[in-house]
Amino acid sequence: MRRVIELATPHLVAHWPERVRSVVLAAGEAPDAAWLQAFRQRLSGTPVQLVVNPAFGYLSESAPRGRSLEPLASRGIWKLLREIGWKRDCLIWAHNLGLGRNLYLSRALTSICHAACIPLVAHHHDWWFDNRWHHFAAMREPGFRTLRALAGAVLHVSPLISHVAVNQHDAKVLEKHFPGLAGWLPNPSESVARPRAARVEAARAWLGQQLGDDAQVWLLPCRLLRRKNIAEALLLTRWLRPGAWLVTTGGVSSAEEQPYADRLLAAAQTQGWRLRLGILHGDENQKPSVPELLAASETVLLTSLQEGFGLPYLEAAAARRPLVARALPNIAPDLAKFGFKFPQCYREVWVDPSLFDWHSERDRQARWFAQWRGLMPDAAGRLAGKPAVLASGRNPRPVPYSRLSLTAQLEVLAQPLEQSWERCAPLNPFLRTWHERALAGRLKVSPWPPSAARWLGGRAYARRFLQLVPPLFSRAPDAGAGRAAQADFLRRKLRSENLYPLLWTSSV
Repeated sequence: MRRVIELATPHLVAHWPERVRSVVLAAGEAPDAAWLQAFRQRLSGTPVQLVVNPAFGYLSESAPRGRSLEPLASRGIWKLLREIGWKRDCLIWAHNLGLGRNLYLSRALTSICHAACIPLVAHHHDWWFDNRWHHFAAMREPGFRTLRALAGAVLHVSPLISHVAVNQHDAKVLEKHFPGLAGWLPNPSESVARPRAARVEAARAWLGQQLGDDAQVWLLPCRLLRRKNIAEALLLTRWLRPGAWLVTTGGVSSAEEQPYADRLLAAAQTQGWRLRLGILHGDENQKPSVPELLAASETVLLTSLQEGFGLPYLEAAAARRPLVARALPNIAPDLAKFGFKFPQCYREVWVDPSLFDWHSERDRQARWFAQWRGLMPDAAGRLAGKPAVLASGRNPRPVPYSRLSLTAQLEVLAQPLEQSWERCAPLNPFLRTWHERALAGRLKVSPWPPSAARWLGGRAYARRFLQLVPPLFSRAPDAGAGRAAQADFLRRKLRSENLYPLLWTSSV
């Protein structure tokens, strides 16, 4: 999200129909000083004002909580508007209201924009209902105990508010219910020059120093989140390139993700797996940049269970490195439209049920799934499909690795490598070809297509953004549009193909 802001804002300023007097960043906490300085430099003289108000941050990180936060958020918004002279031309670009992490702010912001006739572009990168039901209990604060109230805060209906998604899959739902005030805005991204050879060699040397040897590195550029499905990346690395390291870049982003990271690390240390988590995490100086690490690695992986946009696909192409990745159904059509072709993409990795304790896994998933559904309102719970393992009945059968809990995933990884490969390779014929290519150092690279500039370039981004700015006093959507859109999303997001045990509970 921060990357979108830093890349897109200079182009929006440069291509805006009128001179932009200033840009105001409003957030719950201050950004890194170096980032802010670089952002100001990108804007080439356009003044940048920073406003920090704790009431603008995530609810879990704000104090006080509950209803007392809403008047604080409302007063903070009005104070900000007065300071910037909102009665002159003003546009608010709000990021990730759809995540629902501060519903009081969302409701206050959308209500104020509607009342004060201020155009608002609500830019949704993620959704609270997309496998994040463990947050629902925390969100059921006074005033947000129903799906109707949530829709009112996140998908507010107003002729002054546009709702924007980062992929076509979500944008189609918004466009159906908010005609003329919704659309698709893919994240800006441009092919960049490969880092200088000296910097790439320095990154390789740094990796060797960190890892203790000069074995090949397969890189998973991500934070330590359960949805990144890191064990699957480790399984693929061990099968396709035995002896290589799997390295992830970012650290743990929240306390709820810590148990997942701890179990992965403990298992790797016990089993002697070549896994290094969060190599860029910490305060050490002189670390390589992510582009330098990408260029210094042999292969890039992306095994996420879900993504809003899927930046690592583009990062791998920009770095001219081979990519082994899950073909996420909500993102693959967008990548194809941009012109990208990824030769090593797959839907699922199937595993033989003899490699883990099937019956214990089935019982575990049945218990967790019931608890997960119990977090939902009845109307949503009735929409939930049946997870793959539970749908298989009592008889063990091959199942996608992504549909296992971390316990079962680690059981598969703990099997002798030759045994797991022998039993699973026939279930995934494509892996034999990739294995041969990887051992020969001939995994295929996806080039950056010339057509991508029409979709991802800065000028194209500014043009599409301007088309999505809500026109003043345009026809309002139907009063129930937000509730209808949310119900449509729930039906899609709760289908069986979108259910993953890794995301049902943080108690892995």
